[in-house]
Amino acid sequence: MSTEGRHIEVSGIVQGVGFRPWVYRMAREAGLSGTVRNDAGGVAIDVFGSGEALDGFVERLAASPPPGAAIRDFVSTAIAAEPADRFEIVGSEAGPARHLSIPPDRATCAECLAEIFDPRDRRHRHPFTNCTRCGPRFTIARDVPYDRSATTMARFPMCADCEREYASATDRRFHAEPNACPECGPRLRLLAANGADLAAKDPLHAAAVALRSGLIVAVKGIGGFHLACDASSPGLVELRAFKRRDEKPFAVMVRDLATAERLAELTDVERQLLTSVERPIVLARRRPNGGLSDRVAPGTPLVGLMLPYSPLHHLLLADVDRPLVMTSGNAESEPIAHVDADAVARLAPIAALFLVHDREIEAPCDDSVARVVGGHPVVLRRARGWAPRAVHVRPVARPVLACGAQLKNTFCLAAGDRAYLGAHVGDLDHPATLASFEQGIARLERWLDVRPEVVAHDLHPGYVSTAWALARPDVVRVGVQHHHAHVASAMAEHGLDGPVLGVAYDGTGWGTDGTTWGGELLLADFAGFERLATFRPLPLPGGDAAIRDVWRTACALLDDAFDHAAPLDRLALFSHVPHDAVAVVRRMIETGLNVPRARGVGRYFDAVGALVLGRRDARHEGQVASALEHVADPDEQGRYPFAIDDRATPWEIDLRPLVRALVADLLAGTPATCIAAKFHNTLVATTAECVRAAARRLGRLPVVLSGGCFQNARLTEGVVAALMPDLAVHVHRDVPPGDGGIALGQALVADAVARTAVAAGRAA
Repeated sequence: MSTEGRHIEVSGIVQGVGFRPWVYRMAREAGLSGTVRNDAGGVAIDVFGSGEALDGFVERLAASPPPGAAIRDFVSTAIAAEPADRFEIVGSEAGPARHLSIPPDRATCAECLAEIFDPRDRRHRHPFTNCTRCGPRFTIARDVPYDRSATTMARFPMCADCEREYASATDRRFHAEPNACPECGPRLRLLAANGADLAAKDPLHAAAVALRSGLIVAVKGIGGFHLACDASSPGLVELRAFKRRDEKPFAVMVRDLATAERLAELTDVERQLLTSVERPIVLARRRPNGGLSDRVAPGTPLVGLMLPYSPLHHLLLADVDRPLVMTSGNAESEPIAHVDADAVARLAPIAALFLVHDREIEAPCDDSVARVVGGHPVVLRRARGWAPRAVHVRPVARPVLACGAQLKNTFCLAAGDRAYLGAHVGDLDHPATLASFEQGIARLERWLDVRPEVVAHDLHPGYVSTAWALARPDVVRVGVQHHHAHVASAMAEHGLDGPVLGVAYDGTGWGTDGTTWGGELLLADFAGFERLATFRPLPLPGGDAAIRDVWRTACALLDDAFDHAAPLDRLALFSHVPHDAVAVVRRMIETGLNVPRARGVGRYFDAVGALVLGRRDARHEGQVASALEHVADPDEQGRYPFAIDDRATPWEIDLRPLVRALVADLLAGTPATCIAAKFHNTLVATTAECVRAAARRLGRLPVVLSGGCFQNARLTEGVVAALMPDLAVHVHRDVPPGDGGIALGQALVADAVARTAVAAGRAA
């Protein structure tokens, strides 16, 4: 029987997931010889044998990859047969085409979990247990290809038993790069608040005892430190003071799904999301009598729950045996701490103890946050579990770096047909967060061996990300309008080239005319957009002060709707606001002094929420809008009147009729649940009417919904229901609808704009 050869190149998520061991076992079973190795583009295979055996091998390889792998490209080429007597896993090579095939960090698998709780197992209570199916990946990687020598595990030589597992093709730890046990490390330590080693015999159990006694402990996990405390502890008050989070909810880690069920009313999709390998924080409706302290998530029916995702967390939750608040280890606006010494320096004012370990974190990565909207998971913060997974896009002509927004920043590096969204960075107000942003970009550029030739940025001149982009030398710089980027991010996620009808609703975004937009209907492709409709601008007395003190925006909304004759003295909200303050704001509105105008739907949510709920201020972003969503009666079908001026360019949505009718409801004593629902229903109706009018004029184009307002489940589900099935509606899933996803859209728009400029230059 003649021998033939095949060279196979596989890219995607194919490193760190047991792909090579799986190939090895398949080849041996088929009686084939050759080699498999990691390279900078993914996995390369040279395999030799009979034509029939090779055909079966290739078919199985392409059709049924192992769990955790995701094949993007698969190329099989005939090559000359070479003499080989066996199949081997060989050393990695760094080839010219680099694709980031490092997978995201994966939650502990069932087999590893059983081992750490089995007193007879040699990994009993070892907090760094992992295999090819689970464990740290992205956060420990220093370079590609993904081999142990290129991770922070390189400093830990494997013991003889671990070496045997690593070398055995029948073991699930065959070529598991972070393989570890109590003999070969890593190891835990417990530190005092001043950084002194307490030499605890069992640091993890000692930390659990401290947590049970009400102390706050800084815990070093996979991607950084958490500040942990008993979810019913008085320490929550101290934690809120340190984090400057008066009312913003904290995430809670629970031991298992049964505990989560006791705290929240979970749907099947939420259960699946909680137990997925990504293990995000999942926003779910908490049970009224579930026993969770109101101080964890004050003023909201939702609670952010997550299950343990590392052996350390599993063991800690088992020892504590109660829900733990697990919030990012940082102060307000700072990046998450991930280096021991820096964590002690920054967190000592709040943490009584530090549970640390000697496995370094190369790439800090916060917890991801997700919510179920319309029966499907939507990622609201994309970090651990998703980073650095690529979004597959139409190929860019030149490498593009997109710098994202000011708040909830992520960056994006696009090369070829892959766009890599960096992990959540945060708000760029703090110098340390900017440094983290820069380090993340440099790391991804190094891993991909790519130097961007095009740099995209927001139009807002005050954004730190914009200033950083403009200061970058030797690149083509492209400014991208904020809402165009939102729409483009949804297009890219869903593989749409355009044109589309894009609905972009958020709080604020710099418009091409120098004014503030935020309630936009666009006809868009990647190269450009036409603004079809927008909302009537709403005055913001005091600018940013009106975003915090939402009563100011409510005052402006009423003065506009009632032509400065609003019945403020009859509305409950203004009975809690000093008369002099109201008078000053109304004078500001009349004179226009320090009163920018914004078209953001988010600002309408703030103003209406202030009126309906009697809220004077917002303690954190989106708080009032979220409260308005959750108070709305799900069965209420009524709506308020509105007007659309289709003679204007763009069309202008006028909600003054809504405001007047809403005030009449307030004065008549209509319940807040009914008013909130009617407000949502009206926004749905206005959106659907504008989109349908545009579709009648332009054709039944795909519709995409993007922007922070579409984190609101009632609004999103309502708009989708109002437009389908006549129109195809696309909403975000794996890319955040808010500013955390905007960099993806910036990258694709900048590529299209740069292409056009090059083409125009050639034509000239």
